[in-house]
Amino acid sequence: MRGTTKNTPGRPTYRHGDLRRALLDAGIALARRGGPDAVVLREATRQAGVVPNAAYRHFASRQELLQAVRAAALSALAVAMETELAKPSAGKRPADIARASLRAVGIGYLRFAQAEPGLFHTAFSVPDEVEGDADPAKAGHSGLNPFQLLSAALDRLVEAGVLPPERRPGAEYLAWSAVHGLALLVIDGPLRSAAPAQRDAIGQRLLDMVEKGL
Repeated sequence: MRGTTKNTPGRPTYRHGDLRRALLDAGIALARRGGPDAVVLREATRQAGVVPNAAYRHFASRQELLQAVRAAALSALAVAMETELAKPSAGKRPADIARASLRAVGIGYLRFAQAEPGLFHTAFSVPDEVEGDADPAKAGHSGLNPFQLLSAALDRLVEAGVLPPERRPGAEYLAWSAVHGLALLVIDGPLRSAAPAQRDAIGQRLLDMVEKGL
């Protein structure tokens, strides 16, 4: 069945062969507005302008669509982290550059959570393993996913002599849990109504604490 429809205001259409992309885009839009619970296959097909049966060629279930949307959310998070990483470092010494790299990863993470809370929640809605996950759909422009970008930043700290090698194992989870916790406080908790300047100040202090704690 070919699910072509007439153009409808407010509803995206697709060219022949683009149905999977249209469904994925619809799922991303649903997640952006309402988080992972809003990603419903029937609603995605409605927004794409096709009958529900047409979707099953590309997504056999709601869970498959959610996994694809989640991968797209992780990729967007990686891009946000890469955007911060691309900014020039204030210092030129290897130690300064390494510290700035770790801070950039954290800043990108926090900013994405605040800018895209629906996608942020969706990115972490499925308890999949992150170590060894080579799915390119979850990667940013560099080909690295968020976990890999954090790992690379921590490796730079070791190479620059900032982080002792014996303290490197598992450091991803220590840094990640601290920054993720603050992100949730900001988008869902008591810091939700805080002024942007206060959020930024707390974020900077947290990143200082993470670096010194590692």
